Amino acid sequence: MSTPSFSRPGAIDLSALKRPAAPAPGQGGPSAAAAGTYSVELDEQNFQAELQGAGSVPVVLVFYSTQMPASVTLADDLDTLATEFEGRYLLGRVDVDAAPGIAQALQIPSVPLVALAMGGQLAPLLQDAPPIDQLRQVMTQVLQAAVAQGLSGRVAPRGETPSEDAEEHVDPRHAPAQDALAAGDIDTAVAEYQKLVDASPADAEAAGGLAMAKVLQRVGHLDPGTAQEVRKAGAERTDDVDAQTMVADLDLLGGHVEDAFSRLIDLVRRTSGDDRERARTHLVALFAAVGNEDQRVLDARRALASALF
Repeated sequence: MSTPSFSRPGAIDLSALKRPAAPAPGQGGPSAAAAGTYSVELDEQNFQAELQGAGSVPVVLVFYSTQMPASVTLADDLDTLATEFEGRYLLGRVDVDAAPGIAQALQIPSVPLVALAMGGQLAPLLQDAPPIDQLRQVMTQVLQAAVAQGLSGRVAPRGETPSEDAEEHVDPRHAPAQDALAAGDIDTAVAEYQKLVDASPADAEAAGGLAMAKVLQRVGHLDPGTAQEVRKAGAERTDDVDAQTMVADLDLLGGHVEDAFSRLIDLVRRTSGDDRERARTHLVALFAAVGNEDQRVLDARRALASALF
């Protein structure tokens, strides 16, 4: 089965890469140990399984060669960012010299190359090696798009095997809201979570789901250009509650949780009256979206108390 070239626009069907025979015992990817906390070295044996098992996160593939140092640096930078974003994407590292079958099947024209796998499709993302600051901006936009498609999970750190006791319990009452999120129907997700919160105000999981769904409702649909305009408005209107809360929402979706919290805590310090209360209320909602037991939330709550009193 032939595959379209990466040099052509559009996405590529991942089914084009055939699943090869399983390796003999002890012959799995020899360079896998080099993978980071949220990354994996891919070869012809584990490629399909890793992409199919990623679950509710996007997969970022970086094609590199040890013969080209810039491409190795790019792979390492994406590894660093995967840790910085705390596993909101899985990084698949493909050494085209060690795994030529993947490069041939996908017709990789050259390295470095970065591709994004979502919804069973593989689309080119980058064909150069930008500095890590620019790379961080690209990944922030990727994660915003992923969340808008319902891919808002996190990768379990590699090397950790969850025990049976740690298996996540899914409350069936939350299924309609979670299904709506997975389908990209954010308005329905908000409505379903709101029903749960109205029926059980003490349901912290429902409250957190509602808060995150509302963040998606406000900014999850923004394209990169509009998001940049929002950030520009925030930089220009430092005491405008609407402008600052929008940027805080973008920061949260981009994985920059502390930045979102700090922005609103500083706004609380600078404002008073109704503006201060609006900023505080929005910040508390973001706390719920992240999770009230998260250490970043606990630290931010102390900072908020200091700002208020």
